[in-house]
Amino acid sequence: MATPSNLVIVESPSKAKTIGKYLGPDYTVKASMGHLRDLPKSTMGVDLEHGFTPKYLPVAGKEDLIKELKKAAAQADTVYLATDPDREGEAISWHLKELLLLPDSKTRRVTFNEITQKVVRESIANPRDIDYDLVDAQQARRLLDRIVGYQLSPLLWKKVRRGLSAGRVQSVATRLVVDRENEIRAFVPQEYWTLDVTLNRMEKPGSFVARYYGGDKKQELEKEQQVDAVIADITGKTFTVTSVKRAEKKRTAAPPFTTSTLQQEASRKLNMTPKRTMAIAQQLYEGVDVEGEGTTGLITYMRTDSLRLSDEAMAAAADFIKHRYGKEYYYGSFHVFKSKSGAQDAHEAIRPTHVELDPERIQKSLTKEQYKLYKLIWSRFLASQMASAVYDTVSIDTQCAGHTFRSSHQSVKFSGFIAVYEEGRDEEAETADSPLPDLQEGEKASAGKIEKEQHFTQPPARYTEATLVKAMEEKGVGRPSTYASIVSTIQDREYVLKADKRLAPTPLGEVVNSLMVERFNDIVDVEFTANMENKLDDVETGARKWKEVLGEFYQDFRQELVDAEVALQGVRLKVPEEETEEICEVCGKKMVIKDGRFGKFLACPGWPECKNTKPLVEKMPGRCPICGSAILKRKSKKGYPYYACEKGTECGFMSWDVPTELDCPGCGQTLFKKSGRGRMKPFCINEKCEHFLPEEKRGYFKKKSETDEGTKKTAAKKTAKKKEGSK
Repeated sequence: MATPSNLVIVESPSKAKTIGKYLGPDYTVKASMGHLRDLPKSTMGVDLEHGFTPKYLPVAGKEDLIKELKKAAAQADTVYLATDPDREGEAISWHLKELLLLPDSKTRRVTFNEITQKVVRESIANPRDIDYDLVDAQQARRLLDRIVGYQLSPLLWKKVRRGLSAGRVQSVATRLVVDRENEIRAFVPQEYWTLDVTLNRMEKPGSFVARYYGGDKKQELEKEQQVDAVIADITGKTFTVTSVKRAEKKRTAAPPFTTSTLQQEASRKLNMTPKRTMAIAQQLYEGVDVEGEGTTGLITYMRTDSLRLSDEAMAAAADFIKHRYGKEYYYGSFHVFKSKSGAQDAHEAIRPTHVELDPERIQKSLTKEQYKLYKLIWSRFLASQMASAVYDTVSIDTQCAGHTFRSSHQSVKFSGFIAVYEEGRDEEAETADSPLPDLQEGEKASAGKIEKEQHFTQPPARYTEATLVKAMEEKGVGRPSTYASIVSTIQDREYVLKADKRLAPTPLGEVVNSLMVERFNDIVDVEFTANMENKLDDVETGARKWKEVLGEFYQDFRQELVDAEVALQGVRLKVPEEETEEICEVCGKKMVIKDGRFGKFLACPGWPECKNTKPLVEKMPGRCPICGSAILKRKSKKGYPYYACEKGTECGFMSWDVPTELDCPGCGQTLFKKSGRGRMKPFCINEKCEHFLPEEKRGYFKKKSETDEGTKKTAAKKTAKKKEGSK
């Protein structure tokens, strides 16, 4: 058999499998398994004195793969570098060209916004050269981050704690979290009151609730005395309906997903971290083996800030909507969304490659996470081309003794796009108002129940992973390809902690941030970082040279390093110890959390007089089903988490299942759920309860019994004997 004359190199085996299906026998498709060449791990690898020349080395452990690709490239007439269509992908292609010693004459670059047969074949038929402006932009970012990390980290080791590291964009993200925490601490709550009156119709049956609005203009009730004065004015008096306003309100669908909005919505609706969201999206983009379809790329490229959709995709959505939902549910024309100012617009928005592959049709071919994320992307795209939702709204004002009370309600008249998809919210949704009776102006009503309630304004909420990504996008910090890694990194470095889905700075994060703000203010300055991103964009478009951008940055950064070393000479910054509610049984002091060689542990702050220490355990929601005490999370000798009663052997309860905050509706005991990723359905472990779920029905893999294994071995021996006898 003749050797194929063309070699296509992609990053991953799944992508290679999908693309290989669309190309004929003249093409061999191989995977590089990511980067094959990078900066060294042990040294900076950047020559600061000679034009920021990088020193790239083959990635350790990939020597055999490099040899295999070199051999395949030497035998091919043309090598197509088909890595991802962004800066990182362009850089990987360039590294492959250099590492495999590919001449310009046989090297071609191709990109796929979606991995479908049509797009793959079109791209192969229309290759281009490597875009060195894109390569330079990625190289500039990589070297910037390397310079900052390798020169700042030693300073943190000397002045704060060994093992710390600093990052350029990660430091800004940490500052956002710290600044929000400082806002919360400085917040002074303001008192305010609401006043609700249940009004009974005097001429017809029925009642409705009205809330105090003000006088001629809207007025807040700030003190209880004001509320009591209003109540005194209206007590025993008649209310008159003075205004009834009815209207239709339209609500337009949200645009299709960008990287940022996908990460935000997956966090809100699916409880997926940005990092996990991007990993699952990568699988959907590269291709999934779909029953009846073969290996298929299900979504377009998922690193994008564009809202653009192809005419072909919008036309396919229009046909699908008309046939499944009816013509009235279609928007009426292509619904085109304008990308935000500064968007690179290199790719389309994130959408399904084939809208006819609806989530339910291919659910059996997907993992749970793939299905949930695909359904989210598919629904959002389809909804973006659907008609607006229409609501009937009514607002009614009633007056009494010069005071205005307002009631309002809205109901869905035509569902439109919300038949398919409704956007999630970061804040809690408002409670729905009760329907209002058919009131007329001039109608009279009498006051029934009067309710007053005190409230206080709330501080700004801590960031969630979703709202932090949103803030970074709005402020121009990072780019679509970096959001997930930034959010993940600041948690991995323990500068930020996630608790109850909210991000809070750790004492370590606050100390490091304080040092950065004081000595390297430009690096952690949001505007400075956003401007740097714009400069990298200029490198990508060819408007600026990458070494020029690095030179401008390093000139000031080097001086800041020198100044910081002088100012902090002899200074060691202390990280405040995190105090807990755990009491030292030896001396009675509150124990603190410390870091050791084997992780965190509890220690008495009275050291060296008191040397008492304890393992750190996490208190879980719920109660012990045996004695009602607290449940603690512990780890086995092999490092596996389990859950046990705080009384230990005195009680004896332990479980591998995770306790939840929910109680069983039957027996009232704490419900548990299976450990692992994703949302697991809670179940009752009380054998005496009608809602009890036996262990074999909780979703764990069924262990093979010795009997089953013995039966299989016996059957195998019999088959072997039959074969021998037939020879």
